[in-house]
Amino acid sequence: MAIRRRLFSGRRKHPSIDSTLVKRPMKRWFPLFMGPTVLAFALGFVWPFVQGFYLSFTKFRTTSDAKFLGIAHLFDNYKNAFSDPSFLHAFWYTALFTVVSVIFINVLAFTVAYFLTQKIKGSNLFRTVFFMPNLIGGIVLGYIWSMIFDGILTNLNTSIMLETKYGFWGLIILMCWQQIGYMMIIYIAGLQAVPDDMLEAAKIDGATKWQTLTKVTIPNVMPSITICFFLTLSNGFKLFDQNLALTGGQPFIFQEDGSVVKTTEMLALNIYNTFYGQNTASRGTAQAKAVLFFILVAALGLIQLYNTRKREVQQ
Repeated sequence: MAIRRRLFSGRRKHPSIDSTLVKRPMKRWFPLFMGPTVLAFALGFVWPFVQGFYLSFTKFRTTSDAKFLGIAHLFDNYKNAFSDPSFLHAFWYTALFTVVSVIFINVLAFTVAYFLTQKIKGSNLFRTVFFMPNLIGGIVLGYIWSMIFDGILTNLNTSIMLETKYGFWGLIILMCWQQIGYMMIIYIAGLQAVPDDMLEAAKIDGATKWQTLTKVTIPNVMPSITICFFLTLSNGFKLFDQNLALTGGQPFIFQEDGSVVKTTEMLALNIYNTFYGQNTASRGTAQAKAVLFFILVAALGLIQLYNTRKREVQQ
């Protein structure tokens, strides 16, 4: 015991590292690395948003001739947006489309990911095939599927642009075909991260495959579900290029007051048509619609993130 004490007492103690020495280099290099990112964010997002928010309270044809509406008419552009029947129709149409697309995309993507993680032959090939549609641009996809649908619907003497219900389900099919592969990759990553000991414990306890899926797998995949729900929710509301190429908002309904309601027009396309339409005096209204659109998407995205993150399992 005495020898052991001498050995331990004779050991050198390494000098403790001063935490201030670690913090100083971090503080020194922090502006160098974060400065360009913060500057790019300010120039690419913050400044355009602030300018767009200001323009929603003005009347303008170009940004250089914007005239402030004044206190008495401050919210005129917003009033015009809410009184526009095409905008209200686009809102409810987009909401319905988003709900349906979020359900279809996530259910199908999770199902495909689940089967492709069951050690079947050719799973890597199937992953590549399912992911490839995501590499094609939205405009190209819209025109491709427009020709496909029109070729099928010629047997019914109609077109994708002549029937509202065909236009809606055509957009759903297009959206699913493009995004299922991308969400599948995220779900596969989540499924592969499920702890093996939990799966083995469930198997030993006699749990069925359905019980293992609902009680073990899905709770552990909640982080992936959170990401996929957020992406599909935001993509559904922001859909523009596919909508423009596939239907362009057609068919149209002409109102008694001379206004036009485009039955398959979504919010992003409605804002675009308002801004670049024949009436250039309505660009302030279009900008007000854009601000409302941002608030809507941001609020729904934050609510969705809050609710799904509460259900995540801490491993």
